[in-house]
Amino acid sequence: MAESSIGSGEADGPLEHRAGFVALVGRPNVGKSTLTNALVGEKVAITSSKPQTTRRAIRGILTREDAQIILVDTPGVHRPRTLLGERLNDLVRETLTEVDVVGFCLPADQKIGPGDRFIAEDLAEMRQGRRGPKVVAIVTKCDLVRPERIAEHLMDVDQLLDVDAIVPISAVTGRQIDDLVGVIAGLLPESPQLYPDGQLTEESDEDRIAELIREAALEGVRDELPHSIAVVVEEIAETDPDGDPFAEVAPGEGRLVVRASLFVERDSQKGIIIGRGGSRLREVGAHAREGINALLGRRVHLDLRVKVAKDWQRDPRQLGRLGF
Repeated sequence: MAESSIGSGEADGPLEHRAGFVALVGRPNVGKSTLTNALVGEKVAITSSKPQTTRRAIRGILTREDAQIILVDTPGVHRPRTLLGERLNDLVRETLTEVDVVGFCLPADQKIGPGDRFIAEDLAEMRQGRRGPKVVAIVTKCDLVRPERIAEHLMDVDQLLDVDAIVPISAVTGRQIDDLVGVIAGLLPESPQLYPDGQLTEESDEDRIAELIREAALEGVRDELPHSIAVVVEEIAETDPDGDPFAEVAPGEGRLVVRASLFVERDSQKGIIIGRGGSRLREVGAHAREGINALLGRRVHLDLRVKVAKDWQRDPRQLGRLGF
């Protein structure tokens, strides 16, 4: 099977400007966040080898002369075991009802499984009578397999669901990313630009900082811990570099301090995050600070505190306080 996409989605006739919302969906850890960053051209979604890294519908914005694509990187659809898991699945389903195009991500290095079929059934139900969004099947992680495996996977995907296009890509190498952009743009409705030039996301700095801290905390921890980690940015403050709490400091001329709380569910998890003598927490802070410095364009002092919010994934009140 050829490398190019199956079905172009391109409209005939004179070129019109198109704009709309595109949700990337799929099982956990199929490459949705990596693809979002590749399409936008900048890191707007955190990535990790741990499943269920994404917990919010993060919007990345790709603007070009003929189209504007607003990407919604949704949490991975999974069988929920907690109230948080139920809310994440509900978030995905709600998102799918509000977008123009769905990018259904199916990794080339894994066979189609029950989770993929569950999502396909949902999409098929939404598209009855052509009422639902357009659907592009995106075969991700093509850099990890041989060409003949990609061909087999494309045929399997074609049998899974009636879609408007199938595009094999690699977000890591950039393979066929431009082709995917063209296919998606051709399926969007005619519309003027929805966001100004230069805007890459509608996430606030506080939200992006919290995600960068959580990304740093996710690496190197045991499998059961990632789901128990939540981060809240408590304060971003410009302070006097000499430590005078009463001094007036002009924006950009002081010491920028970011204070954040990292929540876990049990005291034993708190010990894992902090590490022996605070060594693990220092690593998390150093890693997160690199990303925060790049995001804000200046050096920051990061003050991290680890707190226990017992069984917060199952507690509606605590979920609300943590932003879920």
